[in-house]
Amino acid sequence: MSELTSTKLDPDAHLVLEQPLLRLPHELLRKNLKNAQRQIEIANKGITSSLSSDAKKPDDALASLDATLARAQNLKRKLEALHNEEKQLHRQQKARVEHLQALHEIPSLADVKYDSWAHQRLDRLLVDYLLRQGYVDSARQLAAERHAEDLTDVPIFEECGRIEHSLRQGRLQEALSWCTENKQALKKTESKLEMELRLQQFIEMVREGQMGKLMEAIAHARKHLAGGQDVEFGLRAGGLLAHPPETLVEPYQAMYSTDRYQHLATLFLQTHHNLLSLPSQPLLHIALSAGLSALKTPTCHSIHAAQPSTLTGSPVCPICSTELNELAKGVPYAHHTKSYMEDDSAPGKGG
Repeated sequence: MSELTSTKLDPDAHLVLEQPLLRLPHELLRKNLKNAQRQIEIANKGITSSLSSDAKKPDDALASLDATLARAQNLKRKLEALHNEEKQLHRQQKARVEHLQALHEIPSLADVKYDSWAHQRLDRLLVDYLLRQGYVDSARQLAAERHAEDLTDVPIFEECGRIEHSLRQGRLQEALSWCTENKQALKKTESKLEMELRLQQFIEMVREGQMGKLMEAIAHARKHLAGGQDVEFGLRAGGLLAHPPETLVEPYQAMYSTDRYQHLATLFLQTHHNLLSLPSQPLLHIALSAGLSALKTPTCHSIHAAQPSTLTGSPVCPICSTELNELAKGVPYAHHTKSYMEDDSAPGKGG
């Protein structure tokens, strides 16, 4: 017990796992600022154009002023909405900084304050896990019950899950709208998500096989798939025109397959998480992996090793348990330079 009470807390070691907690509000605030700048630029161009028009008749001048006023009012509404979103993000950012700062004020792992802080962190990890598994309502309820709304990202994952589900159901419009909203950021990261979605639109037009749809598909390809820096999509589209939907020739058979929507959904998730600096796997898995690595030995995944079990038949080793065995496969083995043994089990004792 004396050893436990003297265990000093190292906040920096804990904060390694907490980087996404602060990164997401920062990324959303940057996105909010970019949106505000874009809205101002668009409105400024429209207002300048209206004011510079040569309206010789009083009615034309009045109509021009009305249009200018309407644009200004529309800009005001959009900026107010963005400002409210900004205030909410600042509130979340403040709550998260205070949550992490509290860790620096806890001297020991045995302190009751650390127990409270660790429980709150566990609630955050569980909410994150539920959101990534699609249990949005359960995650929202847990966050509300634990008063952790500002420490979790329910709306972000809810939108992400909705778009992912629409792609798995064969609908492209929501994902395309998201790409339009984040066009500059996607261009900066050289993402191919929008091109893949446009190619899927082309595939669906060609699949119908009607002459009108084929002409529409060609026009679509010229507009969205040809002339860009990546000529691969234009070549794939051109090759697809020469192969019917029932073709067995690859890669066109795979392109016609409805399984491609699953690929698009996975690609969207990867792009979404990269754009917002979110880990690709649940934070709960990351936290568990750190502890599992400390317990893992070469015998844990050996098919020849006979694992000791409890009276109920469950393995004693957490790594060998059904729940954690698969997760532990990817973590490194523990590096133990010394062996420890109970006094009663030492050689020469107990007969």
